[in-house]
Amino acid sequence: MTTSAAQNDPVADASGDDGPAPGGGLTKVSAVWVAVGVGLLCLVLLLVFVLQNLQRSQVHFLGLNESLPLGLALLVAATAGGVVVGVAGVARVVQLRHAAHR
Repeated sequence: MTTSAAQNDPVADASGDDGPAPGGGLTKVSAVWVAVGVGLLCLVLLLVFVLQNLQRSQVHFLGLNESLPLGLALLVAATAGGVVVGVAGVARVVQLRHAAHR
């Protein structure tokens, strides 16, 4: 009974990827690469959006008056909205975990 070099190679086992999933599905590594590609595509589209909306607009918020490029102002508003949604989601998860431990 002999063993192949691939079975004894600690580097090959360290990836956590056992090769193609049964049925030809995605592996963990290929799923990460797909996610990276989608993320890069979103960043390119976001950059194009900001660069196409460089005209300045007046922004008034909580007593602050600022002149910002429209694309940047919308990006900041969307990011702030995402943070609010994330905080609400975390609060709900904490609430549910607290209720489950009672």
